[in-house]
Amino acid sequence: MALNKSLRQAQDRLWLGLLWWLLFALGGCASTDESIPEWAGVKGDAEPYILVEFTETAKFAVRWHNNVGDLDTVLLQPSLTNDAIYSASGKGSLIRLDRATGKQVWGIQTGIIASGGVSSGDGLVLIGGDKGEVLAYDEDGKLKWKSLVSSEVLSLSQVADGMVLVRSGDGRIAGLNTANGKRVWIYERSTPALVVRSHAGVTIQRGVAYAGFAGGKLAAISIKDGEVRWEALVSQPRGNTELERISDITSDPVVDDEQVCAIAFQGRVACYDVVQGSPLWSRDISSDKGMMLLRKYLYLSDVGGSVIALDKTTGSTTWKNGELLLRGVTAPYALGDFVMVGDFEGFLHGLKREDGNFAARIKLDGGAIMAAPIEMDGGLLVQTRGGELYSLTIKNK
Repeated sequence: MALNKSLRQAQDRLWLGLLWWLLFALGGCASTDESIPEWAGVKGDAEPYILVEFTETAKFAVRWHNNVGDLDTVLLQPSLTNDAIYSASGKGSLIRLDRATGKQVWGIQTGIIASGGVSSGDGLVLIGGDKGEVLAYDEDGKLKWKSLVSSEVLSLSQVADGMVLVRSGDGRIAGLNTANGKRVWIYERSTPALVVRSHAGVTIQRGVAYAGFAGGKLAAISIKDGEVRWEALVSQPRGNTELERISDITSDPVVDDEQVCAIAFQGRVACYDVVQGSPLWSRDISSDKGMMLLRKYLYLSDVGGSVIALDKTTGSTTWKNGELLLRGVTAPYALGDFVMVGDFEGFLHGLKREDGNFAARIKLDGGAIMAAPIEMDGGLLVQTRGGELYSLTIKNK
């Protein structure tokens, strides 16, 4: 009986937090507070899990940090080149930092409200705005061209084969020529009446872009001409109400030489043959955060906050860490012996790749960590909601 009561309490915490997240996402707005609002039921049993104590077997170290401007309610990620980091704030400032030291090289005001980016490549730095603007600068901060897509820019791909792919709020993907910003092609599909707002982008490999959509669809698209190579249904919407039937892919697919995997909110995780799109396996796991595919394993954070490692060939669970429930954990990033996730209080957690147990933890300034860490020079680049950008390492003690 005690076990059943504990399970019911855990389920209650999960769904109360999920309700808050849905109302936040569907409304397209955010609280300025890092905590979950009182009206979401966060009292007593519904509070996010308190962090457990553990014996550290590894340690994070800060190489440098700098403030690049408040993200506000927008999910923006830095972009890396060989010697630079390009970052943006929610108010549209664009900054170049020295990759080794974190010192600012230049900063400009773009004149837009930033909503997507940053992207770079072919000597360009790109940022998107809430009115559909796509601005391309050279590496010295001089405007090269400006383009306009159909609605708010939600994400920009990295530059590949002279193209940048722009996802907009109306569900479309536009392929823009990086030489002049002109649209080469556009991919669009019908969307359900109710969708989860997200900043899902595309994943590019060997001339093909893989993208997930509302309603659980996954598509493989040629970046050269927008031709659809194949489409698959990751998750079938289920339920009697529009809310219950939401089954959107809200994160980037992950891909290697053999397979591509995607995960849907209120749906499944599924993997497909990268060339033909034929299904390999699927499991009922829900996530709005995303995944990482590395060698033999698929790492993901589910909608409740558990961090899970799956065998990429079969989908079977290798390990699961359920100690971060309702802490708004990011998608995981695996590096060396560790898997890292951030949370809504600005803690960065290092888990052991072999078993998922905690190895290290550090508290960063600037509030919530909203996106997965980025690998940089044998360490990590992490940005917090308040605009603090950190270069870190993690090593076994």
